[in-house]
Amino acid sequence: MPTVPPSPLPEDSPAHTRARLVQSFSKDGDLLSLGIAVARVVQLATSEDEGTQDLAYYVLADVALTQKILRIANTVFYRSAVSAPITTISRAIFVLGFDTVKTTALALLLVDNLANSEHAEAVRKEIVEALCASLVGREIARQSPLQAAAEEASIASLFWSLGRLLIASHEHPLYQDILRQTAAGVSEAQAAIRTMGCSFDFLTATVLRAWNFPETIVHAVEPLPPSELTPAKSRADSLRQVASFSGQAAQAMRASPAGVTAEQAQALLRRYGKHLQLDAERLKQVFAVVGRELEEIIAALNLAPPVAPPAPAAPRSTLPNVLKLAAMETPDIKPGERYESGKPIGARGLLLVGVQVATQMMGSAKYKPSELVLLVLETLYSSLGFRFATVCTLDPGAGVYRALAAIGEQHAERKPRFRFSAATAEDIFHLAMENQADLMIEETASSSIMKLLPEWQRTLLPDTRSIMLLPLMQGSKAIGVFYGDRVQPAPEGITSDEAALIKTLVGQLMTAFQGRG
Repeated sequence: MPTVPPSPLPEDSPAHTRARLVQSFSKDGDLLSLGIAVARVVQLATSEDEGTQDLAYYVLADVALTQKILRIANTVFYRSAVSAPITTISRAIFVLGFDTVKTTALALLLVDNLANSEHAEAVRKEIVEALCASLVGREIARQSPLQAAAEEASIASLFWSLGRLLIASHEHPLYQDILRQTAAGVSEAQAAIRTMGCSFDFLTATVLRAWNFPETIVHAVEPLPPSELTPAKSRADSLRQVASFSGQAAQAMRASPAGVTAEQAQALLRRYGKHLQLDAERLKQVFAVVGRELEEIIAALNLAPPVAPPAPAAPRSTLPNVLKLAAMETPDIKPGERYESGKPIGARGLLLVGVQVATQMMGSAKYKPSELVLLVLETLYSSLGFRFATVCTLDPGAGVYRALAAIGEQHAERKPRFRFSAATAEDIFHLAMENQADLMIEETASSSIMKLLPEWQRTLLPDTRSIMLLPLMQGSKAIGVFYGDRVQPAPEGITSDEAALIKTLVGQLMTAFQGRG
């Protein structure tokens, strides 16, 4: 008998809506790009050296992401344990921890890709709730047998409500319909199934699988049975309980400006308290810590609800007119102000902070030479506004200098190609090392400089207009070189104060090499 094709689903049926949503979320170009970026961060290695370096490189490749993570790292909540401002991603990872920066990067990817939709207020609410859940998950895991899995708990909690967030952003009429039903007393799960043929949990798991998330995290966002909880039989079950608690706790925390009610707290304790080792006092502490941290993040990321600005009051001066002319105004130099070359105007201050941070790192029990190398490289790169920067070291067996670490534009592609022979040659690299001379070439376009640029450098970086070279010396022997360049001339040069701080950083870099053995 011939096969009878299935009847098409009515377009107004929930089943048709579910099929459409699954197909749409699986093929939406913007969502796929977000999924690729999110999956990349989730899958970053967590090994001692590679994880930190890979995460730092990933963040630094996105200027906006770098600035936002540094803004969060410098909030009062995170800065309480350190004195110097956090000006590099390497320092942020060192102070805040790999897991915190990694989860923060994931949260910021959601903020950057979804918060500016045409339904911004609803999406903002869902994003803040997801951030809140992530902070709760990390705080709960830290004080439980899941301490070693605090990162996974935080990530699972962050994405626990992804389905609701995507509907708010991409299918707002459906989102509003579900909200109307829940306001009338229908449960969220029932309203979602009536409206779109599936629960938010189903959408969350579907999208995370499409994004190639680890199955442990996909399992963790799946709903718990409505019956009384039983003790977790595995680490995966524990993660699932933490993610579910965190999502529900975040909903309670954000439901009212007054915060969590006594009834809501008791309901959470009855369902989760025994299994997550929570009592009323510990729960109160979690809400307090997460509340403070969340408010600082909301302020740092401009996620607060829009309010009408008050009319500015005209400043009053009590100076007599004869003194007003004599008053010396302090110039308002913003941290982002730069010369045309790209070098920050406040380079001295940034270099000084880098020296202080490197000194603290070297005195820490957590100090790793590879992290110090990355910190110094990033400090020079960001403080001096380079387009591309690298540290090259000598490979005696191969007779070449090759890039050990690189930061900046196309660093992943350029790093393996940034290598040159150790044999003596008449070019700026060998001349700098042979003469132990720190070079700041303000303009490479002159014929006298061009003829000293090696062919491989002109091929690899053809648009270079200014270069800094810092030989790395052990006694009279060159073991490497720092290279940084810009695509604009740098007539402002380097001040004597900046030069002294740069030399100090190079000395700290050499300490790292000695520590590497």
